[in-house]
Amino acid sequence: MCVTMIRFWVLLLPFLLLNQLLGCYGDSLATSLVTQTVVRVESFGAKGDGISDDTKAFQDAWKTTCSSSTPAILLISPKKSYRLKPITFSGPCQSTTTFMILGTLVASPNRFDWDPKKLRVWMVFTQIQNLTVTGGGTINGNGNVWWQVSCNLNKSLPCTDAPTALIFNNCKNLTVEKLKIINSPSVHVTFDRSTNVVASRLSISSPSWSPNTDGIHVTAAAAIKIYNSSIKTGDDCISMVSGAHNVRIKSVVCGPGHGISIGSLGAKHSTGRVSNVIVDKVYFNSTIFGVRIKTWQGGNGYAKNIVFKNIVMHDVVNPILIDQFYCDSPATCAEQKSAVAITNIHYMNIKGTSAFPVAIRFNCSASVPCRGIQLQDINLQGRNGIATKSACQNANWSDRGVVLPPPCQSA
Repeated sequence: MCVTMIRFWVLLLPFLLLNQLLGCYGDSLATSLVTQTVVRVESFGAKGDGISDDTKAFQDAWKTTCSSSTPAILLISPKKSYRLKPITFSGPCQSTTTFMILGTLVASPNRFDWDPKKLRVWMVFTQIQNLTVTGGGTINGNGNVWWQVSCNLNKSLPCTDAPTALIFNNCKNLTVEKLKIINSPSVHVTFDRSTNVVASRLSISSPSWSPNTDGIHVTAAAAIKIYNSSIKTGDDCISMVSGAHNVRIKSVVCGPGHGISIGSLGAKHSTGRVSNVIVDKVYFNSTIFGVRIKTWQGGNGYAKNIVFKNIVMHDVVNPILIDQFYCDSPATCAEQKSAVAITNIHYMNIKGTSAFPVAIRFNCSASVPCRGIQLQDINLQGRNGIATKSACQNANWSDRGVVLPPPCQSA
């Protein structure tokens, strides 16, 4: 097999490919390609016909890209569809690396291509610094073949794991941008134990009924920025669990889905910690929840220093919710002696419509009450003119400006 790894100034790209690149990115990408090593998956045997298994070709192309001593681009051609089995792109790499998706990556439709012990992963990027994943192409998780055997949709079936489409594990200085990510079997994108991440201009979607299909999941990760994206899924648009720290979310459209969630935290008496989160300029469209913090009784840790501001709710069932009694039981969860502490939570300039009368609910623990909640300039009207109200227990709050509904009335 001939290995191609040469400079762009001697690479004779087909005219259609060059036109696609310039059309999508203009002169900036052309300049970038001139100065970087370019690796094409076709040079390693990839067919891109949507039928052939291109996994081995991608593995080999990645090894060459990652080992380049100069900045390198792994180029995935437009107007082609590459079928992939579970695959891991491992670092560390020798230089700055770009994973340029111009075409479509599609998961194998055969569930038996997955190791039964590793059902939760499809594409994994791990131990990489200075990585950019971009290109304007599509990542298709082929979720329907997994949803049809999900116990969440058919209670007679056994419950099994399903893959996350994209996992970034232990990455640093990471950019994920300009991608369409659709129909993941489970979570679409996970940032795990990664730092200094920018995710922007993403279009993430799966059917509203698809189970456990969070858009973006942040776990044990810090300095995360999520901007200018549209997320429509069957679960949380964005979820942040223990270890999420310094997260900035801005200019996101969410819905359908379950809104933006912090948690759950503290399950099975565990310790959960989330802090320094800002959610700004988000539009929630017909979601089950708007901005939600959810923790289990019996846990420890904290959710603190969290700001939700400049938010519009359209026909949201539970616009503002803190629930310290979250659990997987249909019955009400019992109060325990310990709970995840929820402190210093600010809600500012939130307006729109609530699908149910209770627009604000703080369901907090007597043993570890919610403290330092501030409501400022809230205007949540009921659908069809129905009056809205608030409900709370064991919450310490203050308000500024006009707050509608007034906080902490009886449910």
